[in-house]
Amino acid sequence: MNRWSRTVRVLLSVTLFAGVLASGFGSSERTVAHAAGNEYKFDFGAGSVESGYTGVSASDAYTSTRGYGFNTPSQMRNVSASGTGVAKDAVQFLTYGTKSTNTFNVDLSNGLYEVKVTLGNTARASVAAEGVYQIINMTGNGATDRFQIPVTDGQLNLLVTEGKEGTAFTLSALEIRKISDQVVTKRTIYIGGDSTVANYYPLSSSVQGGWGQLLPSYVNNNTFQVRNMASGGQIARGFRDDGQMEAILKYIKPGDYFILQLGINDTNAKNNTTEAQFKEIMRDMVVQAKNKGATVILSTPQGRATDFNSANVHSAENRWYNQATRALAQEENVTLVELNKLSSAYFTSIGPQATLALYMTGDSLHPNRQGASELARILVNDLKRQGLNGF
Repeated sequence: MNRWSRTVRVLLSVTLFAGVLASGFGSSERTVAHAAGNEYKFDFGAGSVESGYTGVSASDAYTSTRGYGFNTPSQMRNVSASGTGVAKDAVQFLTYGTKSTNTFNVDLSNGLYEVKVTLGNTARASVAAEGVYQIINMTGNGATDRFQIPVTDGQLNLLVTEGKEGTAFTLSALEIRKISDQVVTKRTIYIGGDSTVANYYPLSSSVQGGWGQLLPSYVNNNTFQVRNMASGGQIARGFRDDGQMEAILKYIKPGDYFILQLGINDTNAKNNTTEAQFKEIMRDMVVQAKNKGATVILSTPQGRATDFNSANVHSAENRWYNQATRALAQEENVTLVELNKLSSAYFTSIGPQATLALYMTGDSLHPNRQGASELARILVNDLKRQGLNGF
């Protein structure tokens, strides 16, 4: 018998033996199939597992042999969900918070990964990994979003956490794909802001929009990823102190941009923030980002749809602590986009009725999807005018 024939017989014997094992002991849908290219797909909950996914129940504890599982399964439970496919069931996180140890852990080789998250039935929830926010305020049942994250310690630790207290924080599916052996993200535009800037879900078809959500349509996506950390109702102090700025500072690096627009909610008396205090809190964030080597851009918020005078000229120049933002940009020598003035000029050009059509029905403050797209367009055009590269 020649060497080639012996090799074939050995391979056939191994294959047959593997088949006997599979038929004798059964195949487990709880075993991870490590797909080519380092791709991992998890379907959470007690229901049937979708084809191509690894099923994960709330009771599945992490083990190094398995390579995935919940760190504290006693703080998880299986729940139903109203979607289809992977979104028909989910797991609920009973303890949460960006620093919680109640995480889903996956062993991964170090590198840069893209993570796609599908939530279960959730009114408003955020996603945290590696101890910081990754996605802010996903809304609606079955909401999906994705983010890039460097893994540097051989394991991803992820959980769904509060976007709104008193609601359930659930996870239906997770897809993880390695995109680089490097542990540094591509150039990133980080965004801080409030409800006029934030993401709304579904991202591709929401009625309401924030200009940060629509910004990817106007930037070079081969050069940049956009990470929008804005959230509804946010004030400068909250953005700095409650985890959003922390997440940005963990990853921001030279070559990245940080666009910061706040002030609308800071002017509300209930938030107890004077213009001088607002300015210094904003300065603190500007300085911290500059110290990381990033390019900082300050933006003034657009006015209300109804800010027209009797001559049909739109102007809201002195709203939202705009004077403090302008002064801060000059003092810290950072780029300023006067979105307030630029949007007012655009609104004046199209008139009151067309302007009102860019806002949510019965709401003179929050733009709809079309309005958010126009604001993103105006902002990017001004950045191009000012010579910032990559747009």
